Amino acid sequence: MKKLLIGICAIVTLFACKNSNEYKTYLHNPDLFSNTVHELNTVVMGNNFPPMVASRNYAYAAIAAYEVIAASDPAHYQSLAGQLNGLKIISFSKDTIGVDYELAALLAFMKVGEAVTFPEGSLEFYKDSILKIARAKGLPIAVEKASQQYADSIGMSIIRWSKKDNYLETRGAEKYNVTDESGRWVPTPPMYASAAEPHWKEIRPMVIDSASFIKVPQPPTFNIKDKNSKYYQEVMLIKNAVDSLTPEQKHIAEFWDDNPFKMNVTGHAMFGSKKFSPPGHWMSIVGIAAQKSKADFATTVTAFAKTGIALFDAFIEAWYVKYTFNTVRPETVINKYIDPNWRPLLQTPAFPEYTCGHNTISSSAAEALTSVFGDNLAFTDSTELEFGIKNRSFKSFRAAAEELNWARFYGGVHFHNSCLVSSENGRKIGGVIVDRLKMKK
Repeated sequence: MKKLLIGICAIVTLFACKNSNEYKTYLHNPDLFSNTVHELNTVVMGNNFPPMVASRNYAYAAIAAYEVIAASDPAHYQSLAGQLNGLKIISFSKDTIGVDYELAALLAFMKVGEAVTFPEGSLEFYKDSILKIARAKGLPIAVEKASQQYADSIGMSIIRWSKKDNYLETRGAEKYNVTDESGRWVPTPPMYASAAEPHWKEIRPMVIDSASFIKVPQPPTFNIKDKNSKYYQEVMLIKNAVDSLTPEQKHIAEFWDDNPFKMNVTGHAMFGSKKFSPPGHWMSIVGIAAQKSKADFATTVTAFAKTGIALFDAFIEAWYVKYTFNTVRPETVINKYIDPNWRPLLQTPAFPEYTCGHNTISSSAAEALTSVFGDNLAFTDSTELEFGIKNRSFKSFRAAAEELNWARFYGGVHFHNSCLVSSENGRKIGGVIVDRLKMKK
């Protein structure tokens, strides 16, 4: 009997060890973190958030996960406290016994991601599914509780910090004043939606000094009557381009459309269709790059956090410029002065034309990603495949961002001059973020 008990104990011990390794293999897989970001992306899309609001969710959530990683390995990673505007200190549980830091990073990401903008609980089902799998693979209850407590302590620090970024104050701010002034933005078909987030420039940036820290050139003066003017030439350039698009040019435009809510009109029927927004597209690229480079868990989290910050700050700068100049969209000008039946390939977003937000945030994100993975990581972007749009391949992140110079132009929603200026602005913002942030030691 004694030998039998010893044998049973040995089997139980081996089984427990096997399970222990299994849950760690599952939870410590960087692909799981990328999948979790994708889940937040899906929730954001389902809630129909505009892109600049979406960037807020991604940035704060990824920072919370990063702070867990930094606290777990201070010899190699540095906290962002004291580096990001207003983030003075991170409060975390001093009791680290039993904490699984990768699990804590996942839990912190989910806690903050769902709490920053929308009601808590939106990621609850996904979180429960992860924990259920981990438990089946041997996750001890004590480790789960300790990790949750650790994640909650850091997550609450980030949530408290997020509440001081002026987001809530801008919810009830004065709306955009639509006038009939020539060259000034007005709502566009088919939704004729109100101007989106005219006060986003008032949101506290994370790294840049202010929304206006880049000196942006004036857009071409509105002059549709003089055929020799820079403005008229820009108008005709985009009209002629859209009127003669090749299949490849259409693919480029549609691949980078990233319209979070497109209004489809067929006769008297109207229905909306959703896709990931521009920041959601770039967060997807982070996951693709991490997998392609075989990055470990900590590097993957770092890449998401740095890119999230780059996207967030770039939106603030772009929206400052947009609502400083309030320039009219190509569709409005062409319909009024040249061809009332002309339509762009893509649906025009509900905010001023100059500068291009997508170009700005894309170039900023590309700089952040380049600082983590290098400038020669070729990758295939499969983000849009789930929306029925075939993949595109790029030799680098900067090459992907440069394609936006044509994508928004081919789509008929931005003048080419705006795209070029925006890309330069984005590179500057990304460069500042890369230079100032000290993350991996």
